[in-house]
Amino acid sequence: MARGPASMLTCRSGAAAAEMALVLPILITILFGSVELGRYFMDSHVVAKAVRDGARFAGRQPFTEMPCGGTATKESDIKNLVRTGTTANGAPARISYWTNPATITVTITCDSTAAYTSSGIYANASGGARRVTIVAAVPYATLFGFSASGLNVPGRSEAAVMGI
Repeated sequence: MARGPASMLTCRSGAAAAEMALVLPILITILFGSVELGRYFMDSHVVAKAVRDGARFAGRQPFTEMPCGGTATKESDIKNLVRTGTTANGAPARISYWTNPATITVTITCDSTAAYTSSGIYANASGGARRVTIVAAVPYATLFGFSASGLNVPGRSEAAVMGI
């Protein structure tokens, strides 16, 4: 039996499928966005932990290897430790797309004006108290291939050089 035009306007069969077809792209976008955001936060945590480890390692170096205003003699070891978790060359990176050690900067600053710089462990250190700062800005590579140019995963940590 054929239906007339009036009965077709009141028919509700297939309404759920049509609504699902309209809502599904939005739900998929939210799902993929949530996964991508979760990965970014995880990578951000990894970079924060990596620069903290690098600052700790640099802070344990002797004063002679951490000159005031100069380049640390173990700068490549510090950068390897930050990027890979070990000082050895050729180890896999903590994050698969973190391949460039140039994304890490090691800066040594010295303070000779404060009262604490003339006594204690800094009494015989020329230049005063040393502080090392490790900064990383890793270009983010998205999980699903979206364009993320200019989006970096940042990390920064400081530590006092103890000269131990």
